[in-house]
Amino acid sequence: MIELKTPTDIERMRPAGRFVASILTELRNRAEVGVNVMDLEHHARAMIADKGAASCYWDYEPSFGKGPFRNVVCASINDAVLHGLPRDHVLADGDLVSLDIAVTVDGWVADSAVSFVVGTPRPEDLRLIAATEEALAAGVAAAQPGARTGDISAAIGAVAESYGFGVNTQFGGHGVGRTMHEDPTVPNTGRAGRGYPLRPGLVIAVEPWFMATTDEIRYDADGWTIRSADGSRGSHSEHTIAITDAGPLVLTARDEGPATS
Repeated sequence: MIELKTPTDIERMRPAGRFVASILTELRNRAEVGVNVMDLEHHARAMIADKGAASCYWDYEPSFGKGPFRNVVCASINDAVLHGLPRDHVLADGDLVSLDIAVTVDGWVADSAVSFVVGTPRPEDLRLIAATEEALAAGVAAAQPGARTGDISAAIGAVAESYGFGVNTQFGGHGVGRTMHEDPTVPNTGRAGRGYPLRPGLVIAVEPWFMATTDEIRYDADGWTIRSADGSRGSHSEHTIAITDAGPLVLTARDEGPATS
């Protein structure tokens, strides 16, 4: 069932969006060469606890995972592209890091992701990150009232094609509200004019993710971490947006810095 939010509901979702944005900004600022990924995980846990919020990932147990997810951050490094299980890894110069956070504040969810390079970047990594960020912007711009989910998908897919990247459609965007994953789904490629109508009150996560030289994935033994099948690097960008009469409203907007830290 797809639930349209009232203008009051959307206002009540803003604190969750701002908080998720603040966590990602804080973790990105802390992610430097020599920092352990678990330090980022524990810092995020402390921020969530201090806020009196709740992680949407902790104890999350969907059909595609292996047991409950017992962390609050998806931390995907280099060829890990989605759902990276945080582990004891010290960030090295040139690591490509993707962080994905979903949190509930006062009963409402926001979900967002960012990718960046720690230390000295490789040009091909910056290009990959730029592609997902450009695709995210294109997808948000296409999320106009009266359009359809396929218009978002087509906009994202067009950016991927322009960069020469394939698109894996096993995971993509989705509805957001009282829970992290709601209907409708928003694939990262598709046909314009198709799919669910974008009516004011619909809240969705738009989340393009691309891999450098493949569109195939594999799972780690942990049952969660998804990697590119050929070992190439991946990038992931995501915002939670609300469809309003005036156009798309980005609830998880943050101050964007360079794709390096």
